[in-house]
Amino acid sequence: MLREAHRLAIPAVVAHGGAGAGPERLANVERAVAIAAGILDAGGSAIEAAVEACVVLEDDPVFNAGTGSVFRTDGSVHLDASIQTSEGKMGFVIAMQDTPNPIRVAADLLDEGINGLSGDGARLWADSKGFEKSNVQGRPPFEGATDTIGVVARDKSGLIVCATSTGGTSNRPPGRVGDVPLPGCGFWVQEGVGVGATGIGEAITRGMISLRVADRILDGNDLEESMMWALDECLEEGAEVGIIALGAEGTGHGVSNSTNMPWSSWIARK
Repeated sequence: MLREAHRLAIPAVVAHGGAGAGPERLANVERAVAIAAGILDAGGSAIEAAVEACVVLEDDPVFNAGTGSVFRTDGSVHLDASIQTSEGKMGFVIAMQDTPNPIRVAADLLDEGINGLSGDGARLWADSKGFEKSNVQGRPPFEGATDTIGVVARDKSGLIVCATSTGGTSNRPPGRVGDVPLPGCGFWVQEGVGVGATGIGEAITRGMISLRVADRILDGNDLEESMMWALDECLEEGAEVGIIALGAEGTGHGVSNSTNMPWSSWIARK
């Protein structure tokens, strides 16, 4: 249960368009944040806000997620997505095909007895639940295609949710799993904090970036300092990575070890 002190939380959201998307994609990220802000301002849940903002970004072909996902080395398109709440719920899907919005499938697992599904099994389960099945056209790989997407939202009850989605880093084989669907790596949420990472998934996974940032924030360090610490201390040299985080109060923030991650945040007026 959420603590009594969180029941008057101020809604907020922060989102990114990926470590390699470039600052010219900021307006696209701001549109997704505006959708989440509208939901939260109207009293909607952090789950709805995070998912719908994520869908906006999945549907935008400039990002390496959903519609804009890059081909694997065999020409296929495989999609990963994840969602976690500060109440301890989690859902993730790995290497889904023919699924333009894998975040919707991941979110539907929050109230199931299983946390994750992969490959054909994920698609069969989605079919049984009536989720859209259609070809994801994808696009050719390109250098630095690490522009996966992520959203962290907090609603008025204090619930924090992180939702992430990706087509995977460019020039990776079918079956490769990056950080996005791995708890503690591409995402981590617990009471009082939510963190999402983007960039080279192997480096993020080896560094357990999201969990380590969350732990540092809960130890009393501020968001930006905690994220900068992870970029400086928890990654191998040369790995392009970005992080967003949101705490129990205040505005969400984003940092990156390059200038290429567009991110945007919003907080409701008191």
